[in-house]
Amino acid sequence: MSQSASTALGKHTTTARPARWLLPIVVFGLPCVTVLLPLLTFLTYSFWSMEGGRPVADFTFDNYVKFAGDPGYVGVYFSTLWMTLFVAIFALIAGYIIAYCIWRLDGPIRNILLLSSVLPLSISYIVKIYSMRNILGFSGFLNQILVWSGFLSEPSRTFLFNQTAVTISMTMIYLPFGILPIYLALDRIPRSLIAASEDLGAYPWRTFTRIVLPLSAPGAVAGGMFVMVLALGDFLTPQMVGGTSGFTFGRAVWSQFGLAFNWPFGAALAVVLLLTVAALMALANLLVRRT
Repeated sequence: MSQSASTALGKHTTTARPARWLLPIVVFGLPCVTVLLPLLTFLTYSFWSMEGGRPVADFTFDNYVKFAGDPGYVGVYFSTLWMTLFVAIFALIAGYIIAYCIWRLDGPIRNILLLSSVLPLSISYIVKIYSMRNILGFSGFLNQILVWSGFLSEPSRTFLFNQTAVTISMTMIYLPFGILPIYLALDRIPRSLIAASEDLGAYPWRTFTRIVLPLSAPGAVAGGMFVMVLALGDFLTPQMVGGTSGFTFGRAVWSQFGLAFNWPFGAALAVVLLLTVAALMALANLLVRRT
């Protein structure tokens, strides 16, 4: 090898080394800066205290003690868990039915319906909330249908500014997050298994319960978990459609940062919410492994 070739190879190796280290730094460093660093900041703030209206770096568990000893915050925490569980169940049932019906179709109509089911994800969140307010309102679409069909003699105000409105709105808003994982799980099921079951004389219900449902269970669990986690931290939907009856744990966290300016206590509530999400994800992982 000539001296010029050796020099060129050495320069190439020298320039390749920084490039080789740059990609891992970006891949692992960017999540650390954008995700882990804010979480560590919240965790640090949660052990601070407030003096004179300002956070003070004084290590204390008072914020967590305040949360655990306040029946109001504990009650809101468990009521939010209960409500989001119902939201996840309703979205899971509706999402599975929609995803299954789309999966059973063939041709272009299948892709069109799948695209239509996830299209709301591209719509502004505020637009979706106001759409739900128009549907559930006193003169909204739901009341008009119920009055027209004879179920109600006059429009009702029970569909807005209460927990029922929050549950319905969250279910509809987060439904696409439940449909997509379920459909992807169904789409991975080999059609040959369905055909073999039918050739062996199994009824459609038996094929569904013995083949389709078990193989799509991980997607169903993932879809339900997506919906529940998103609903658990939502504070805008309860405020817009729940009114005074829509106070959730997400609104409690937001109020400490946006109204009370008690960042240490708000950070403690956020950490409690984060630990709850981590526990739910661990539970979901356990359920997936057992299916």
